[in-house]
Amino acid sequence: MLFVKTRVLPSRIHGLGLFADEDIPKDTILWKFTSEFDLKFTKEQIRKFSKQVQEYLETYCWLSKKSGKYCFCSDDARYFNHSQKPNCFSTYLEDEEEVVTTAVKNIRKGEELTDDYRAFEKDFNKDWG
Repeated sequence: MLFVKTRVLPSRIHGLGLFADEDIPKDTILWKFTSEFDLKFTKEQIRKFSKQVQEYLETYCWLSKKSGKYCFCSDDARYFNHSQKPNCFSTYLEDEEEVVTTAVKNIRKGEELTDDYRAFEKDFNKDWG
């Protein structure tokens, strides 16, 4: 669940992106997996969905390094775009169910929020087959 004000807007990186709608200080927690709001699926559960749902989940889920399940943000956090020089960073903490995303620098209102998917994504290739 997002803990900061954001907006979804066209991105120069890819399609739509998530943008800060307020100034965000460095080390602020922006997002964390929130049970009963955000969702997790096994590959078997995803295979039971229609092709359209599978394609949607393929775009917006990530395979957790911690649980081995496919995680889905139920809010606009699914619009974080990847960057190798991100202004946010997601990491697994021992006392959290899944990743926690924090600002790695001061972020100005209007700036696109980016994350390095490699830090939390177990497998970029989501083959449901």
